[in-house]
Amino acid sequence: MQIETNKTIEVLAKEFSLSKDVIIKEGLKIFLERKLREIKTEIFRITGEYKISSVVEFEGLYKSGEIEEKDSLNGYQKLDHLEFKRDQITRLLHEFK
Repeated sequence: MQIETNKTIEVLAKEFSLSKDVIIKEGLKIFLERKLREIKTEIFRITGEYKISSVVEFEGLYKSGEIEEKDSLNGYQKLDHLEFKRDQITRLLHEFK
């Protein structure tokens, strides 16, 4: 698989007169941007479902007793994970600039 990937990168680099590093960097950037969009879409779905804007607000709903943990723990955990991944990808994308 790695041999095929290296060969593809070489062909693209030659075809577009770019270095292999530029091809890899642009590919990674596009991949990360796509992942970030997917994550933001899922965050939007979860926050819309609970009418919140972040995991911090989710915690506030638990503390105030507006929602029960047993009914929403999966959404809370998923949102927490997605926000972490969003921040991680955002940092990586800033490194490309």
